[in-house]
Amino acid sequence: MKYIIKVKNLITTFGDKIVHDGLSLNVKEGEIYGLLGPSGCGKTTLLREMVMLQEFKSGTIEILGYNLDNIKDKEAQKLRQKWGVLFQSGALFSSLTLKDNIALPLIEHTDLSKDLIREIVEYKINIVGLKSEDANLYPSQISGGMKKKAALARALAMDPKLLFLDEPTSGLDPISAREFDELILKLRPLLGLTIVMVSHDLQSICDTLDSIAIIDNKKIAYEGNLDKIKSVKSEFIQKFFGHMNE
Repeated sequence: MKYIIKVKNLITTFGDKIVHDGLSLNVKEGEIYGLLGPSGCGKTTLLREMVMLQEFKSGTIEILGYNLDNIKDKEAQKLRQKWGVLFQSGALFSSLTLKDNIALPLIEHTDLSKDLIREIVEYKINIVGLKSEDANLYPSQISGGMKKKAALARALAMDPKLLFLDEPTSGLDPISAREFDELILKLRPLLGLTIVMVSHDLQSICDTLDSIAIIDNKKIAYEGNLDKIKSVKSEFIQKFFGHMNE
């Protein structure tokens, strides 16, 4: 069993406020892993720490063999190219077309020819379920579901093996949300992805996740699969997953 992410004894503070207090978890290669918990528990903070957008006070985060607590700038740059990130808002550049948004990582981080970049962009647009003609549209001209797909295509531009998703179905109607779940399940084996996802969407959690880590009271209250969740003695967990016990 190969762990692609290892978090051990993580402590995160914002001033006097403790967000994580000795948090530990492990993500296996090839799984879809969910970070769950009540609002304000530090799920997105943990995700941001994993992708090096935020510093932690102590403990260790190891990703793809790199220790983030003592990583050098050159190694950090190399590691960032090994993962893709889909932010909750999509974070597309409004002044760029979808194809230019998706091409941006390839232009910035590779020496590929314009023709090859165009081919890669066309392929990524296709695999996320967008149409070829959508490539010339701007973010303001498309629906929320299409924005998520375009942002996903950009996150996949560099052929990462690790994908981080922050509330990927947030703001989507139920049909679009279930379409996105199906897309993730299709892309995981197609591209050989390991996926780490923050979510509040109970349907998405039940349909897509292999393993979960539930953060409650600054630590991991539960780590494992959903099958054993009913045996966990936590008021939050029982409320959140209440229907599964019926």
